[in-house]
Amino acid sequence: MNKIIKNPYANALDGLLIEDPVIAFFNFCKQREKIRLKREKNFQQPWSNDPIFQKGRFLNVFREDDRGSKSIIKFCSGLKNDLSHLIQAIFFARWCNKQETIDKISTHELLNVKSLNRRLLQQNDWCNLTAYPVEEIKYSNKIYNRLDTATLLFDEIKDILEKLIVSSQGNVISATNKINNLLKMENDFPIFMAVIDISWFRPDIIDPKSHVPTGIGAVAYLNILQKHLNLKNHNQTCDRMIKLQDEYWPDAKRKFNPIDIEYLSCECRKYYSYINKTKTFTGKNLFKPKLR
Repeated sequence: MNKIIKNPYANALDGLLIEDPVIAFFNFCKQREKIRLKREKNFQQPWSNDPIFQKGRFLNVFREDDRGSKSIIKFCSGLKNDLSHLIQAIFFARWCNKQETIDKISTHELLNVKSLNRRLLQQNDWCNLTAYPVEEIKYSNKIYNRLDTATLLFDEIKDILEKLIVSSQGNVISATNKINNLLKMENDFPIFMAVIDISWFRPDIIDPKSHVPTGIGAVAYLNILQKHLNLKNHNQTCDRMIKLQDEYWPDAKRKFNPIDIEYLSCECRKYYSYINKTKTFTGKNLFKPKLR
């Protein structure tokens, strides 16, 4: 990140004793995955005896199983051989980050971004405002709000984004930093998410095994893991946790990558914040299952 921003989750686990955070991490993963499988098989609620899982909202263990990820994967399918259009579509989707909007449009509409901009302008709720912050962008002495960035700006700079990403040689951290040198965001999380999403479609451009930046939500639990494992940094911690998957969860549906450890450390931070009473079951934190 170019600027230091306050991390509201930095102290969420202070004072909490987790006897073995590695076991706790993999236990969380296994329990959360069991819930997903029960839901998919239309089991009756509750899908867990754990009151935190009953009341709290958590993402799935594997990113590709989340509703938002499924929408992005479907939205961008067919663009594998048109890299600049693929990048534009992914960045639009991450700035939107709302399944209902993404499901109603096609990437063909990104060929006429002015028309798409006008249409979405009529929808006050076109994007997801609560998942992560998305700032205005100042580019070439012009201010772009979230909608204008998602539509007009990304169309304008898609070829620049492509060059920056390709020049990063598969490295997510490098690509994120290069793009944020251009966009100058205080919180580069939306950039990071868009960059790693490229690996779903073009692993030759962004390596799914690349190390990733640590998002503010993952810091607290990754710090605990790092200390417990006596390692020097989060990259080493992610690498060790990937190796430990063979011991602690050998029958998982696929092998973890660094993004998975980062992403799941954020979810573990959420879970143990409830135990630590630094998070409450209110507002967007309260789980309300959608009708299927």
